[in-house]
Amino acid sequence: MTSRAVYTHGFHASVLRSHTWRTAENSAGYLLPHLAPGAAVLDVGCGPGTVTADLAERVGPGGHVTGLDASAEVLEQARRTAAGRGLDGDRVRLAAGDVHALPFPDGSFDVVHAHQVLQHVADPVRALREMRRVCRPGGTVAARDSDYAAMAWYPASDALGAWLDLYRATAAANGGEPDAGRRLLSWAREAGFAEVAASASAWCYATPEERAWWGGLWAERTTSSAFARQAVAQGRTDEAELHRIADGWRAWGAADDGWFAVLHGEVLCRA
Repeated sequence: MTSRAVYTHGFHASVLRSHTWRTAENSAGYLLPHLAPGAAVLDVGCGPGTVTADLAERVGPGGHVTGLDASAEVLEQARRTAAGRGLDGDRVRLAAGDVHALPFPDGSFDVVHAHQVLQHVADPVRALREMRRVCRPGGTVAARDSDYAAMAWYPASDALGAWLDLYRATAAANGGEPDAGRRLLSWAREAGFAEVAASASAWCYATPEERAWWGGLWAERTTSSAFARQAVAQGRTDEAELHRIADGWRAWGAADDGWFAVLHGEVLCRA
């Protein structure tokens, strides 16, 4: 049995532009000091595989990273990402599966990592218990998730405020927790981890290039991605409102003083 929530973002090209921007440095910096050469790593919710490939390069030829995702479609992109980086099937291994029931024996990995995953699952505590199960005793379970309610921007924008309210309501109705970042420590404790180091870090978009990229991709996601279809199907909005929000994103992206920050919670847990 599984208990996945509906994945709010989907795999529209605008979503994948965001996901392929992610690297180990900008998305898993808190974990990097704890990676050792030769380590066996599980990357849960690997998506298109850019972080997965970075982690594989970090653990070196003697180690390997297994990327796991529920989507066969995005695993194909992860396979292309690894091949393009010269990482063969021994160094990057890919598998389809569900974090609530990981298809690996107990103690299979030195490090189990999940980035932007627990906010999208119906039972994050169960997911963390599974991550702990497949981690060797003394190994590391790491999770990082954004916290939508803590996102901040300037200048003020009614459209972006409407976007945030709409996204949080849609994601919650899908069975997820859009404000997961602040809950990671609590979930880890409930999952049975006695030794947990909690931290936070942020993405910030403030240069003209960053604003154009971030505002543009969210404008497109607001009208064309799975999030848009789900929000309309749930009766929370209509096409006219979505286009108004998208225009607000473009206006923010064009503002000379535009600034946007995404706060993330992080946990490093001793298995």
